[in-house]
Amino acid sequence: MTLLLVLIGGAVGAPARYLTERALKDRSPLGTLIVNVFGSALLGTLTGAGDTVPTAVKTLLATGFCGALTTYSTFSLETLRLVEEGRPRRAFAYVAASLVLGLAAATAGYTLTRTLL
Repeated sequence: MTLLLVLIGGAVGAPARYLTERALKDRSPLGTLIVNVFGSALLGTLTGAGDTVPTAVKTLLATGFCGALTTYSTFSLETLRLVEEGRPRRAFAYVAASLVLGLAAATAGYTLTRTLL
């Protein structure tokens, strides 16, 4: 059952990432930043919810959906490409924004959920 939940979540998360990146194709790496920050917020929210969210839902959303939606490999490749294109400042800004916004989103999701529950 667990594997099925991961597969279903991944089957939704991967196309969501693809469609987000396609919608913003000329604004790369914005699509990756958006899906990674959103995924961080969702994971923070699920973690903040603790035991109020059933394990099956966490498996579906956290492991399956967020696992397929967020992407460290694309983030790394896009950073490398920015450096190779001679845009090291933009690469640094992208790394910094990804780290700061991802942590802020996870913290906000966690804190908001803990506060509401």
